[in-house]
Amino acid sequence: MEMTGEYRIPAPRQRVWEALNDPEILKQCIPGCEELEKKSDTEFEARVLAKVGPVKARFKGKVELSDIRAPESYVISGEGKGGPAGFARGSATVHLEEVDGATVLRYEARADVGGKLAQIGSRLVQGTAKKMADEFFGKFSEVVTAREAPEVVPPPTPPAAPAVPEWLQKPWVWVGATLLLFALLAWLLAP
Repeated sequence: MEMTGEYRIPAPRQRVWEALNDPEILKQCIPGCEELEKKSDTEFEARVLAKVGPVKARFKGKVELSDIRAPESYVISGEGKGGPAGFARGSATVHLEEVDGATVLRYEARADVGGKLAQIGSRLVQGTAKKMADEFFGKFSEVVTAREAPEVVPPPTPPAAPAVPEWLQKPWVWVGATLLLFALLAWLLAP
């Protein structure tokens, strides 16, 4: 399975690079992430609860970063095992480009799945991977943007004015393709 994607993140490239290598930020953003541990500057381990169609499993995975050219690009490779549910392994090449004060993140990924995951069909697996990538990048962009924006205290509003719900103010603008189903962990540990 091959996937590509592009996301525009409204933050400088250096900040995006740092966030892509920050296990706390990644843990917040990876859908279903229960644990994320940085073993070294190039290795991560994660545990993620994921559901692909009728298959729901807890996956343990390892991710490794290579060909690192900070803050421009790297290759992320990983493998995740979910017991009887199967496995996923793959790699992604990630590129960051600063454009008009924002960062354009592009990736090309390849993944293989086995076990029950392979039996439920590539369309469903790809659809789930795309959904997970979109959730990750939406949350990632929100977290990075929130850390980038200065704290602004809004002026007091008249009591008669209705408040705008907080969820309407969040930047859920990012849509794209997918990384690997479980190398997404890795990519997101690196994404």
